[in-house]
Amino acid sequence: MPGGNPENSPRLSPKSHDRGYHAAIGALRRGENWYNNAAMTTRVQLPEKKYDGYIFDLDGTLADSMPLHYRAWRLALRKAGAPYEAFLPEEFYQCGGKSGEDVVRFVNAHYGLAMDPLVVSRDKRAAYLHLLATRGVAPIAETVEFARSLGPGAPVAIATGSLIEGARMTLKSAGIEDLFSIIVTPAEVQHGKPAPDLFLLAAKRLGVAPERCVVFEDAEPGIQAARAAGMDCVRVSTPPEYLSVDPV
Repeated sequence: MPGGNPENSPRLSPKSHDRGYHAAIGALRRGENWYNNAAMTTRVQLPEKKYDGYIFDLDGTLADSMPLHYRAWRLALRKAGAPYEAFLPEEFYQCGGKSGEDVVRFVNAHYGLAMDPLVVSRDKRAAYLHLLATRGVAPIAETVEFARSLGPGAPVAIATGSLIEGARMTLKSAGIEDLFSIIVTPAEVQHGKPAPDLFLLAAKRLGVAPERCVVFEDAEPGIQAARAAGMDCVRVSTPPEYLSVDPV
């Protein structure tokens, strides 16, 4: 569970970890899908190096939930009176990984608005949870399969810009709630991404030095945060069509 003692975090044996790691890399490089052996589009290049800790962003990295988040933001911003041109897809993806309140502050600063960050981010969360319950999200196969292949008790954690309720519901919707016992959210740190706080806390809970961790991230704020934490980072690409979606 989040906040658990890192000394009690389970570990894979070295041999089990090696087998899982190399099996995952081999299968994904061959284009195999661990769920159904179907070919899949490459969104991530797995690292050659082995690490003592593996930290994953959630939205856009493990769960294909960014389109739902974007729709939820558009609904909440429209409710708050933001103009149509505020927060189009390119700006949304630039803010990936930021906390909800920081996103509202970003929109306020860029468009001369005075929306209440607490109120608008609360409305956005409610809209997202409704969309999640009615539409659901799929896992992103490559990162999920890699995390799963590391085996039970692997040194994995999530560091997300979502709050815990939304994170857990996203994991459940994607069918991967069993994979992660350590989930770090903005409510637990002083600064969200692009500051390194989330990743440093995740490493602490894993009981692993930051320089021995690798981060999987899809958004620039998260990539900056990983570098600031002294960690290697693997980028998970965003499908180009997501950037050309029609705003609501």
